[in-house]
Amino acid sequence: MKDTKQVTIQKGQRFPLTIKRMGIDGEGVGFFKRQVVFVPGALPGEEIVCEAVKVSPKFAAGKIVKIRRASEGRIKAPCPYFEKCGGCQIQHLSYDHQLKEKKDLLRQAFERYTKIPLNNLDFRDTIGMENPWRYRNKSQMQAGMKNGKVTAGLYEPGSNRLTDIDECIVQHPQIDKVTNIVKQIAQDLKISIYDSKKHKGFLRTIVTRVGFNTGEYQLVLVTSSKDFPEKDLFLKELKQRLPDINSVVQNVNPEKTPLVFGDETIVLDGEDQIMEQLDHLTFKLSARAFFQLNPEQTIKLYNAAKDAAGLTGREKVVDAYCGTGTIGLWIADRAGEVRGMDIIDSAVKDAEKNAVRNNINHALFETGSAETVMPRWEKEGWHADVVIVDPPRTGLDKELMKTLLKTKPERIVYVSCNPSTLAKNVTELSAGGYTLESLQPVDMFPHTSQVEAVALLIRPRKKK
Repeated sequence: MKDTKQVTIQKGQRFPLTIKRMGIDGEGVGFFKRQVVFVPGALPGEEIVCEAVKVSPKFAAGKIVKIRRASEGRIKAPCPYFEKCGGCQIQHLSYDHQLKEKKDLLRQAFERYTKIPLNNLDFRDTIGMENPWRYRNKSQMQAGMKNGKVTAGLYEPGSNRLTDIDECIVQHPQIDKVTNIVKQIAQDLKISIYDSKKHKGFLRTIVTRVGFNTGEYQLVLVTSSKDFPEKDLFLKELKQRLPDINSVVQNVNPEKTPLVFGDETIVLDGEDQIMEQLDHLTFKLSARAFFQLNPEQTIKLYNAAKDAAGLTGREKVVDAYCGTGTIGLWIADRAGEVRGMDIIDSAVKDAEKNAVRNNINHALFETGSAETVMPRWEKEGWHADVVIVDPPRTGLDKELMKTLLKTKPERIVYVSCNPSTLAKNVTELSAGGYTLESLQPVDMFPHTSQVEAVALLIRPRKKK
């Protein structure tokens, strides 16, 4: 009798592997003995010798022993921290190939979670950057100590080892300058550095944000306590070395937590906010305010959402998950009226101020959840023609999904940072009567495996 038992991979086993596609974390994905194998650093189309380092009943994780045939897109990563930092998973892939693979990540999600034939869809190529470097406007560098020296950087993937980063080539140059100066001052003044294992020490994280189009910049020092040793000396040294800094803020996080920010924020010097511009709009950004990390691509993303909305100047538009109102205010020039909501009251207040600052008087923002606020507006006789959603990675709230299917806006513009939850949500909306019309991937984070997308769903009009 023939043995039909599946042959499993053993830890330490070496075997040839062809990489079929890219995984959601930028790893290569192949199949050996019908078992899926994930290999960090391997690229689609490559033939490698792989060694299994972790084995489970459903998958195996491996490492590259040898590359027998390299991808035509493989290049030498220009960053010296590439293999340790973990921030840029696919910097060793040429940029034109990155854009193709990000479109494929979106394709994979829709093939896995939907039955929508993508060949019949307006599925566009990924919108990329002309110069995909130095694009980030904000960094959060964890402070550390190594051999008596103050360091700041990112943790290596899957470990608690901190990589000290003096220069990051995807960040605005001013961010590197500020971070290195803070490290030096902390070293000179012997300011204690937080140790997460012992839950002791003062300086936890160095956060820097730069206004690309205004030149303003802000430093946020995340500390474990409010009492700031050598505060006056620190500020004096900082102002001498960075005389044009606009805002210096202390955020207090006394908890033993991986979360960066605590609840208390104190302005140490200058303003509590910095200004930034996106084309014709200006925004004030406080220490904890959410703002897209890539200003150049944000304009392209928001324009893709505006184009998908198909506005004529008469429509009533809802900006769900509005945050500080950026998307709603961006499309306001083509809308009859814009209304937004968010559960974070401080963000809504910022949205209201941003509307006033930009002389937009046909936008209203309210604190509350969309699934609560939208039905009330419906009862009051206000019906949305277009709803724009930009949810977190977890996707649309179930109650909001029910609300959308009940209120039936003509168009839903879905801005997504997670292909999987986008595809799942599109399946639910399709079952509720909507048709996926177009899909536009946008590269907000070059050299990473992340991809944003703008999906347009329409509700067919009933024939009279």
